Amino acid sequence: MIPLRSAVASSLLLASLGAAQLPLPNPPWVPLNATFGTHPSNPSDGSGNPHWTNFLENTLYFYEEQRSGKLPVTNRVPWRNDSATDDGRDVGLDLSGGYYDAGDYIKYTFPMSFSVMSICWGALDYGKGYDLANQTAYLDDMLRWSLDWLMKAHPDPNTLYVQVGDADLDNAYWGGDRGIPTPRTSYAINSTSPGTDAAAQAAAAFAACSALYNNRTLSQPAPNGITSTSYASTLLQHAQQLYNFATNSSVPQVTYQASEPSVADAYASSGFQDELAIAALFISLAGNSSDAYPQASQVYRKQGLSKHLEDDAVFNWDEKSPGVALLAAQIAQKYPELANGTGVDWKSDLNNYFDRIVSNSGRSFLTSGGLLYYPGDSDDATLNPALNAAMLLLRYADSGLASSSEKQSAYRQFAQSQIDYFLGNNPMTVQYMVGVHPNAPSNPHSALATGATPQDIANIDTVPEHEAYVLYGGVVGGPNDDDLFWDLRSDWVESEVGLDYVAPVVTIAARELVSGAGDPWYTQLQAGSYEERRPGGQPCDAAISAGCRGHDWRVGKIVMGALVGVTGLVVLSLGTVWMVLAYRNRIRKI
Repeated sequence: MIPLRSAVASSLLLASLGAAQLPLPNPPWVPLNATFGTHPSNPSDGSGNPHWTNFLENTLYFYEEQRSGKLPVTNRVPWRNDSATDDGRDVGLDLSGGYYDAGDYIKYTFPMSFSVMSICWGALDYGKGYDLANQTAYLDDMLRWSLDWLMKAHPDPNTLYVQVGDADLDNAYWGGDRGIPTPRTSYAINSTSPGTDAAAQAAAAFAACSALYNNRTLSQPAPNGITSTSYASTLLQHAQQLYNFATNSSVPQVTYQASEPSVADAYASSGFQDELAIAALFISLAGNSSDAYPQASQVYRKQGLSKHLEDDAVFNWDEKSPGVALLAAQIAQKYPELANGTGVDWKSDLNNYFDRIVSNSGRSFLTSGGLLYYPGDSDDATLNPALNAAMLLLRYADSGLASSSEKQSAYRQFAQSQIDYFLGNNPMTVQYMVGVHPNAPSNPHSALATGATPQDIANIDTVPEHEAYVLYGGVVGGPNDDDLFWDLRSDWVESEVGLDYVAPVVTIAARELVSGAGDPWYTQLQAGSYEERRPGGQPCDAAISAGCRGHDWRVGKIVMGALVGVTGLVVLSLGTVWMVLAYRNRIRKI
């Protein structure tokens, strides 16, 4: 047995892994054929729109497709295998489990914990949606797979593992889960090599989910049967330990890439004040703490997070300031005893922030097809900022916090326009989640879905001709700012999937079920219409330079060179070298 580093960590982890879990449906739910999405539904019988139900089911299924480690007997994904079961051996720990981050086989704690936090926050508002879709047990299963791994990654109060896997090795591999290259290095922050943002973000994830499992909700009750006070207590202990680590006066406060440079290429953090604030708020909610909320308010006021809203910051894995203001307002509304005397006018900041989005008067703009676009933040994933904005707008409108009914209506209308764009009301007529409609992407950038081990990474767009598996529920990066989408595996900017890309969609789907929404937009699409609109040539973005003639585009890191193979030096032609190396240089935020 691999020893854990402390008796405290051991007892906490055993408590979590031994906790009861909701029984999963038998027979298990499995994805429906994409043709289901072409048929409008019959009038609802009160059990929830069948298309939104299927949509929510697919999002949770996606996380199961991304699982790492030894798969349970309840595994629903027939083409997935046990993988990376020795993770953590290099540091004497069991770090197996958790989720592969995106289209590769690296595990990154920072975006994973953000995704988990976002989903738990969504369930605090729209928990009934999971019950309507009969997905509460799968939500519980998905969250515990995340949280139990995060506990493993937090073996003692002042240690957090932030990455597992070697990016250089992984970036040279394109194939299935049975040939993942080794060694898989484990990278940690600790008291001598700290990382304030990563520790605080993990604390926020633990605390948000602790609130959910303890039914400390913000709107509706928690999904039926998910409450577990013992599990909630365990999660809160981890949250408090990590928050204390992040705020310990004897430990320097720095971004985590300063201590662990290996994370910088994929998920370098721009600061840590927003993570400190949102962690304090969720700890206040989960622990019924009147001390933590004022700490968050102080950070927000004194560290300039309100200025982030004035500058139209997005809400994503790196930037949480809009979420800080909205969560603080929600807590003050539902639990006013926690928010006395904080001196921040959350509603004013939020009204101004959302008004600029809706009126198109801030730094964002609408593409000609109607997609919300933030220069810089949207360049490497157009859909994610727009979908996160839609999620926040709906939450704010539904909470009754907006200053008028007219604003509530405007916020909902704008949010729905972004959701409809994502669902197919766009110039490409693409529904941008894999598997729920024939017009969905068929070539997501995913080594898992590609198939056999290994594939030809010099020709990933054509070998194999068709991906071996449908990556149901995967949300891709999205079209460019001209609303064009090429559906190329090599173009990770447009086609890569990610844990954080799906996270807002989970909440949006649950919300649409709660609200009694009608059919998603994609039921109006003609199957096959994308093929008539699919652009010719090549895209011009940070993944692909072939289509950049005549464009003023700052192409991302594209390495020109050769690969050294086992049998000798393989020199690649100039026509394919960009495809080999550029496709994995994923910089998710410029």
